[in-house]
Amino acid sequence: MSSTFTLFLLQTQGGAGSFLFSLLPMALIFVLFYFLILGPQRKRQKQMQELLDGLKVGDQVVLNGGLTGVVTQFLEDKRYVQLRICESPAVRVKVLRSAIAERLPESAEKK
Repeated sequence: MSSTFTLFLLQTQGGAGSFLFSLLPMALIFVLFYFLILGPQRKRQKQMQELLDGLKVGDQVVLNGGLTGVVTQFLEDKRYVQLRICESPAVRVKVLRSAIAERLPESAEKK
């Protein structure tokens, strides 16, 4: 019985040092997770918010579904955008601003 107790004491003798050492791999995983996933995602969200905040009437945009159009007006406290569809100038659609994927460059608008 005393040999079991002695083995138990030898295994737990590391104390707080071994506990902190065992947390080191978890901390490294968290740091990697932040730099590989959370950091770039935050940067992308910031870029997307800047794009949506910078929209103005006349900008040509692409929706998440691939539809392209020109912003004609903002509706309901800028939550919605009215688009004139590029291929059909008479067609106008109301879409959520969050459905806009990207703004096309100025040279694409003149084609």
